[in-house]
Amino acid sequence: MLRHPEIRIRVTVTAALVALVLSTALWVVLLTLVRDNAVIDATRDASREARRTRTEVVNGTLTNPIPRPAGTLVQVQDEAGRVVAATPPMQDRPPVRVGRPPPDDDRRVVHSCGIDAPKGSCYVVVELREEEGQRDGALFVLSLEPQPGLIPRPLTAALLALGIPFITGFVGYGTWLSVSRALRPVDGIRRKLDEITATDLERRVPVPPRRDEVGLLAESVNATLDRLEGAVARQRGFVSDVSHELRSPLTALRMELELALAAPEDTDVQKTLRTILVNTERLSAVVDDLLALARLDADRSFSREAVDLTEITDQEVLRRPRRTQITVLSEGPVTVHGGRNELARLVTNLLDNADRHAASEVTVILRTENPDTAVVEVIDDGTGIAPEDRERVFERFARLAEGRHRDAGGTGLGLAISRDIAEAHRGSLILTDRIDGVAGARFVLRLPRN
Repeated sequence: MLRHPEIRIRVTVTAALVALVLSTALWVVLLTLVRDNAVIDATRDASREARRTRTEVVNGTLTNPIPRPAGTLVQVQDEAGRVVAATPPMQDRPPVRVGRPPPDDDRRVVHSCGIDAPKGSCYVVVELREEEGQRDGALFVLSLEPQPGLIPRPLTAALLALGIPFITGFVGYGTWLSVSRALRPVDGIRRKLDEITATDLERRVPVPPRRDEVGLLAESVNATLDRLEGAVARQRGFVSDVSHELRSPLTALRMELELALAAPEDTDVQKTLRTILVNTERLSAVVDDLLALARLDADRSFSREAVDLTEITDQEVLRRPRRTQITVLSEGPVTVHGGRNELARLVTNLLDNADRHAASEVTVILRTENPDTAVVEVIDDGTGIAPEDRERVFERFARLAEGRHRDAGGTGLGLAISRDIAEAHRGSLILTDRIDGVAGARFVLRLPRN
């Protein structure tokens, strides 16, 4: 499998490359500034020699050759371009041709190549016009200084170049240390997660003292572990309850069959078959509810359509006889968008629960609370449920009063399934007091209409 570089390596390499590019660009800028400074120095030196020579022209002290230190390049030309005087290195050289200063200025600075001079082919040329006291026309003083190359000061350039690897290495090393320090808590979190197993979910990852991104990550991981631990605990409890719920009817079936086989002549066949049928139906009901829960947990993307809750309620009330009288009060069709089979199961579970626990009557009220919400209320006249236990009835295999829940014919899963179906439709299902103050339970289902 392809292994990608660690984050610290990628970040360090990226930072080093950026530092290399920036330091190289800075080096180029500094070299440009050094060269510009060298050009300014050459122009200043050439201007100084040109002004000195023009002073000699004005004072009438100009001689040929012009006495200057070795290496000084100066020519004095007349208007025809003939050399009138020159420093020794410029003797026997042709006139320097760079044009003349403009009429409104007596000074011209030119950077020119291809000039016939002793020290090279590119020069900074400063040209001055002098007309004062000249009977035969103006004279032109040209002073030349070799033009600096791309690297006029190699030692300075070399010293500056040493800063490139230094800056790059310093930035890379600093980045490596910084990223390593920042990721040290992540390594601790990873090691702790590697140690956590399904049987050791109470352990938590260390939370750094600083509340930065890594600290928030550690808190999120611990919160996830909390939820996972709770989910695993619920799953284990659910499995235990399932085992018990399935074992009870299976044990009853086995006992009836063993008794019938042990004393067939004393067995009431009809009674035994009726008992077996009851336990089989109870077993089938548990299995059906478990399958419904499994489907809801695995996938809530069931097909949806426009469903009339009033129609479904009437069908469920008329589908089979009930122990109590069930009254349906509706203001007309109450339509929602959802799964028809799922909503029918929800209504059936609420009706069956109310029918088991009611004294004599169950009332179903269907209405629209606002244009966006449909409400179904299922009210019984039983003993009711204490406020502190009203959330527990929605837990899977909830155990409150045995006679009210499991021994009354329920599987302990109906209300849990009902709430899951409601939540799958972005709705809610709660248990509250009756508004008329009479004893009993009042289940209120709210579903969005769209």
